[in-house]
Amino acid sequence: MNLQLFAQEKTERATPRKRQKARERGQVFSSREMVSSAVLLTGFAILNIFQSNIIGGLTAYLSSTWQQLLNKEDLYTIPEIQKIFVQAMMFISKIMAPLLSGIMLAGVLTNFLQTGAVLSLEPIIPKIERINPFEGLKRIFSRRSLMELLKSTAKIIVIGYLIYSSIYKIKDIIPLMLDMDVYSSFEMLTNISFNTGMKAGIALFILAVFDYVYQWYEYETGLMMSKEDIKEEFKEVEGNPQIKSRIRQIQRRMARSRMMHDVKKADVVITNPTHLAVALAYDASVNPAPVVLAKGSHGIAEKIKQIAEREDIPIVENKPLAQVLYKSVEIGDVVPENLYHAVAEVLAFVYSLKERRN
Repeated sequence: MNLQLFAQEKTERATPRKRQKARERGQVFSSREMVSSAVLLTGFAILNIFQSNIIGGLTAYLSSTWQQLLNKEDLYTIPEIQKIFVQAMMFISKIMAPLLSGIMLAGVLTNFLQTGAVLSLEPIIPKIERINPFEGLKRIFSRRSLMELLKSTAKIIVIGYLIYSSIYKIKDIIPLMLDMDVYSSFEMLTNISFNTGMKAGIALFILAVFDYVYQWYEYETGLMMSKEDIKEEFKEVEGNPQIKSRIRQIQRRMARSRMMHDVKKADVVITNPTHLAVALAYDASVNPAPVVLAKGSHGIAEKIKQIAEREDIPIVENKPLAQVLYKSVEIGDVVPENLYHAVAEVLAFVYSLKERRN
């Protein structure tokens, strides 16, 4: 059995780094159906709120325009037609401004709530695979395309049924609209459109919830990683563990070499006597207290003692002091105040030995 195949199966959730890289490429999940339903519901809600203003303004505009047209003799001149067209565009823009603004805000806000702030040019960069006919066929007959077809079919069926049922309910009222004035006719049409639109918007919102869950599932599935992918990403972020281990070994070896070289500068080496060794040096003009130049246990302790013997550096056996210095003082640090007395006694003993030798 090839175990490598199991390592390459995408069974692991995406790491934060991969999610961030996907976001930088513009790969975020969102439901277009959620945006469509929000836009539709917002649009019809605004129409219902501004219904009276829209109907009243439209009725007044048509009446005044019709009166002006009846009283004009130069109606068919180009300047007059241009004037009427400009007035109509200005009126439509004014009366539709709340609706268009609300729809635009709803679309932008819904999309932002789903994806957050994303700015990436990669989705619009030309790629050769986008014009590859074979890749195009794969996209056409993919699972995503099938789901889009099913969603579109469901929307057509639902909206078609809602429109049919709404019209069927008022089939007896439509002929009566011929005897109504313009305002009443517009008001009735607006109410019918609002009720139908809200039903369609709610139905689309229910479909959008399912589509949102599906889009999330597709997005998470597409980002999933294999164990090998996670290992490779870890190497990219943290570096190759073998190389890092090798670097640490070299660094420890160099630090040990420098430490052994500094043993030659020591005034005394305090031992355990066989397991620990700590080399101290004291220069009153440089430091207020003795400094630990080197320390080590077992094999390193033996090397420190060997250098001390070769360089004729005094070796003093003091088990408690050696243990405390080894555990609490790092190389290059001065001896803490609570050890001044014990270290001073050792140094005094060493200096007295040197005086006797001299």
